[in-house]
Amino acid sequence: MENIGDAIAGAKDIIAENISDNAEYRKQIKRLIYREGLIETKASKEDEKSNYEMYYEFSEKVNRIPSHRILAINRGEKEEFLKVKIEKQEEKIFEIIEKDIIKNKQYEEILKDTIADSWKRLIEPSIDREIRSDLTEKAEEQAIKVFGQNAKQLLLGAPLKGLTVIGFDPAYRTGCKIAVIDETGKLLDTTTIYPTEPQNDIEGAKKVLIGLIAKHNVDMFAIGNGTASRESEIFVADVIKEVKEKYDKEVHYAIVSEAGASVYSASKLATEEYPDINVSLRGAISIARRLQDPLAELVKIEPKAIGVGQYQHDVDQKKLGESLTGVVEDAVNKVGVDVNTATPSLLSYVAGVNKTIANNIVKYRDENGKIKERKELLKVPKLGKVAFEQCAGFIRVPEGKNPLEITGVHPESYEIAEKLLELIGYSKKDLNNKEKLKEIKEKLAYIKIDKIAKELEVGEITLKDIVEELSKPGRDPREEMPKPVLRSDVLKFEDLREGQILTGTVRNVIDFGAFVDVGVKHDGLVHISEMSDKFVKNPSEIVSVGDIVKVKVIAIDIERQKVKLSMKI
Repeated sequence: MENIGDAIAGAKDIIAENISDNAEYRKQIKRLIYREGLIETKASKEDEKSNYEMYYEFSEKVNRIPSHRILAINRGEKEEFLKVKIEKQEEKIFEIIEKDIIKNKQYEEILKDTIADSWKRLIEPSIDREIRSDLTEKAEEQAIKVFGQNAKQLLLGAPLKGLTVIGFDPAYRTGCKIAVIDETGKLLDTTTIYPTEPQNDIEGAKKVLIGLIAKHNVDMFAIGNGTASRESEIFVADVIKEVKEKYDKEVHYAIVSEAGASVYSASKLATEEYPDINVSLRGAISIARRLQDPLAELVKIEPKAIGVGQYQHDVDQKKLGESLTGVVEDAVNKVGVDVNTATPSLLSYVAGVNKTIANNIVKYRDENGKIKERKELLKVPKLGKVAFEQCAGFIRVPEGKNPLEITGVHPESYEIAEKLLELIGYSKKDLNNKEKLKEIKEKLAYIKIDKIAKELEVGEITLKDIVEELSKPGRDPREEMPKPVLRSDVLKFEDLREGQILTGTVRNVIDFGAFVDVGVKHDGLVHISEMSDKFVKNPSEIVSVGDIVKVKVIAIDIERQKVKLSMKI
């Protein structure tokens, strides 16, 4: 009897393996689970508070669950706050296999038993892993896409040119780090003040700041939004008030995301840029420069530290890095790069320029003074003809020998550009004359592209590009982007009231809405359902990072310091 039992058990194991290896069964089962299955989550420890409380008793259809929830559940499970399972209709799954295997009644019970064993022991764990893996991969792709969109908007944020800025990196015990940056991004001064707990040296700190404002004719404060930001904002608003009353000087402040500033401060790049400056003070420099030129500063920071997106720490960092590289290259090549002020980090994203060439350009600049024209780049070591052809159109040479070099017109098209200007009665020198430039723009708006293209023996698309560039020489496309909200006074969390209308800056756009900085300590959430009276499929259809929006306060959670906002005003 024992041998018969062993033989049956062995046969059942072989059949169970065969069932498990059947690709058609797996395909049908997966299809069924995707159509009808549920993702269910429960708390690992019910009484423990966490960020995952909404998932303590949660279920959603597998084919409906959005990407951000997948990533949140994955993280909650990894941090051991959640237990996750896929709920399935097992009767239907058994039906799929049984109708194919059970051909007569004689072995029905044994085969049913074998099918159940194959399912529980072999198929289910494997299919669960596959489905979770598929969902995660899809969610990561979406997270990287969201990250790329947000990063691009952040990088293309409007620069604040021509301003001397104090970078203010808030802290408690170690003091607030201060860096004064002139309008070209050059470091003028650094210090540390202690207006916050535990020292509370408000008067001493005020005296130092007012001295710096007078000495360097400061226009703006850029305050980092991290620890002690709120107290620092209140303190800076008081300083601004005093400067206005005593010296009749207008100074403003803006809250700047300091995500990644500490990562940059300790990096090899920051050490090379500021070898003699203390690590803690480099963060303040970065904060000030982010306000002046977001693109030039943010390219120095590793992707996951930029602070826009959803669950970017959880996704494939290599793919995230590739996404950022593509986004930065697009942004840099759209804006163009001033060859005489750009850092190696920024130059290395220009088409045709790698890190070695970027460093060589800066070294050449340092040794020979300002670069006067694009073709001078051919003297830079390792920058050959091919690299020059790729990068020349994206390089800008303000105040150089050739006025065409503040435009995106490629050197190969200079002759056509000059002939076009002659045709309408001007020369390239007129691009430097504001009045003449206005006239050039007006005349270019009325030319017949097809006719002139034949006359100049050039393609219509090339001619259109040249016309576009000659109509706006030296203009930075980022100037059309919304400017940061400049403030001079503080809004306290306690001042918020339901129904209040506020102006804020969009700091982050995610799948389920957008976070908006309205000037209180924590950004408020505009849920996707509160973005418009019409159905919104994706928040990025409505807003982008950096947008200035009007919002209404619809709920205030004082205990958790959270604000719910609506754009349906």
